[in-house]
Amino acid sequence: YSNFIDDLRVYVRGGTGGMGYPNLGGEGGRGGDVWFVARERTTLKSIREKYPQKRFIAGTGANSSVKALKGEKGKDCEVHVPLGISVLDDDGKQIGELNAAGERFLAARGGLGGSLATNFLPCKGQRRTVHLDLKLIADVGLVGFPNAGKSSLLSKISHAKPEIANYAFTTIQPELGKIMYPDYKQISVADLPGLIEGAHANKGMGHKFLKHVERTKQLLLVVDISGFQLSIKTPFRTAFETILLLTKELELYKEELLTKPALLAINKMDLPCAKDNLDELMTQLENPQDFLHLLEEEMIPANTLEFREVIPISTYTGEGIEELKTCVRKSIDEEAEQMNEDYRKKKLLLLQTSK
Repeated sequence: YSNFIDDLRVYVRGGTGGMGYPNLGGEGGRGGDVWFVARERTTLKSIREKYPQKRFIAGTGANSSVKALKGEKGKDCEVHVPLGISVLDDDGKQIGELNAAGERFLAARGGLGGSLATNFLPCKGQRRTVHLDLKLIADVGLVGFPNAGKSSLLSKISHAKPEIANYAFTTIQPELGKIMYPDYKQISVADLPGLIEGAHANKGMGHKFLKHVERTKQLLLVVDISGFQLSIKTPFRTAFETILLLTKELELYKEELLTKPALLAINKMDLPCAKDNLDELMTQLENPQDFLHLLEEEMIPANTLEFREVIPISTYTGEGIEELKTCVRKSIDEEAEQMNEDYRKKKLLLLQTSK
């Protein structure tokens, strides 16, 4: 993704314990620990630049002595990491997660100091290599094939300034923007790198794109009303086929993604024949089963996405942009209310069962 880093491999080592003092039964101090601490406005790129060796080692525990029979603990090493980090071991197994500012994860524990139990010899600290895997956290994730107009849409609805051009793959790194409402409500929107057919199998940007979709609360599919063709070697896809293919890619990567609330923005309504194409698309969306024969069998998703709203827009003329912002706000608020209601029901059920 050029300058954007969403995976970093680092070495962590807890501090060695301090020596014990056999003559007087003194205990050495425990080695320091290595902690990952989530902090806002931190990036994996800044970690790599600040610590090019990517090694984090905690302090050694103090030796036991006549003056201090109980040695002091070694100094902890704290590494500030971005929000939305999954910590993976070298086998790819997730061992921790940091989603909110201030959350901490113990990456490497310090060794015990020398004592009677260890024959007064200190123990070495835990050591391992871990991966810091970043998944963007946003309220809404923009999903669409290259050149659907996601970057233009983000620049229209927020203060973000993504790079925009009229060729495929303009977006090569995720962009985050915020929609600001008159009552000061803010909704974060992530424009994620363009999907292509076969992304679930890691073609194109594949998993680098799809993993970021996991942390968004809702999906906003952006589709070109005139259809899409990646290159002269690939088949032309209509707007309806594009929606089915996007759904298929999400489904093949992780089926749970299709349970997220979704909105559909039909872009480029300023183009000639857009109105006729929209009428045809709406007919197809009302009864998708009748039109599945348009695609090859292996490209048909098992489940079609249910869209809360379908909004025709034009990022060129500004048509439908305000309506889209209103729909996004409404959808986010409804989902929050539903979650609060579910939480209240669970609490009530717990109270009733405890009685």
